[in-house]
Amino acid sequence: MTVSIEVLLDRWHTSGREPGGAVCVVQDGEMVVDHVTGTRGGGRPWTPDTLVMTYSVAKPFAALTVLDVVAAGHLGLDQRVAEVWPDYARHGKEGTTVRQVLSHAAGVPVFPPAASGVPFDDLERLTALLADTTPDHVPGVAVAEHALTYGHLCDALVRHATGADLADRFGRIAAEHGWDVHLRVAPTDLGRVADVVALDGWPEVYTEDPRWGPALGRPPGLLDPTVLNSERFRTCSFPAIALHASARGLARFYADLMDPDGPVIDRLGPELHSAYVSTQARGHDLLLDSEVSWTLGFQVDGDDLGMGGAGGCTAWWSFAGRYAAAYVTRGLGDHARGDQIWSGLQ
Repeated sequence: MTVSIEVLLDRWHTSGREPGGAVCVVQDGEMVVDHVTGTRGGGRPWTPDTLVMTYSVAKPFAALTVLDVVAAGHLGLDQRVAEVWPDYARHGKEGTTVRQVLSHAAGVPVFPPAASGVPFDDLERLTALLADTTPDHVPGVAVAEHALTYGHLCDALVRHATGADLADRFGRIAAEHGWDVHLRVAPTDLGRVADVVALDGWPEVYTEDPRWGPALGRPPGLLDPTVLNSERFRTCSFPAIALHASARGLARFYADLMDPDGPVIDRLGPELHSAYVSTQARGHDLLLDSEVSWTLGFQVDGDDLGMGGAGGCTAWWSFAGRYAAAYVTRGLGDHARGDQIWSGLQ
């Protein structure tokens, strides 16, 4: 590690660049970095168990829940979605598979315009809109990050295959393995959640972009700190983005993920675990406008496997360094801070 990440984080706080956040690194089963800075809002100091909303850092956890259902024998990766969710077999989506959904190749990266009038926590109506939408491309022939739609597609798969709510099923998985990550915040944990705040350029960096504006603007309100800080949002299920996590919880998960004797491979089995962490679809991502390799939930970027989120939070596993790392922040901005944390650990 070429720089002190702890000093970097504290300097950001002193300069006003970091209102509150944390970084954690786990290597060989030990936390080698575990540092917090700033506050979680209202003068409350950030502590190692502070939770914060992390946007798309959520996606691998939604995917894991679907894979847990696959491992239990209720779904198949190459099974057609319509076999368990018949309403989905419309407008060219009849052949879409579970694998295509999990690898962002299903062709429905954006909720349709009708979602602009639907409350963000109306899971049933939003899911019904996805069932009736026309894909942007033939499923399986291209990739485009399913920015907000990913979690609703995953939830529908879990719900139709098992009758269970995805956030509830994931909550049981996380509790079993001791991961302090939550796709729905329990009432007893609300006091630990940091209030997010907008930094310079937020949310215009997304709302004024012709690709990201629709992708993150339907349903409305999900770039608004007032909405994100509400109990209504924190306790709803929006599995593509509504992960509230501590840096410790994320780093511990990624360490467990890549432990050959760890709980994730034990839970999924070697074949399904391999599919979870290895490339399943690649190409020029039509939303990200860049070349991307997608696993079933993660991005693979060189020697790293992980997922970042709008606002700046990120978590990953380094194949080269053999460590797991996470950076979380309540300051909604771009990815520059996370990129600097990543660079400092190379």
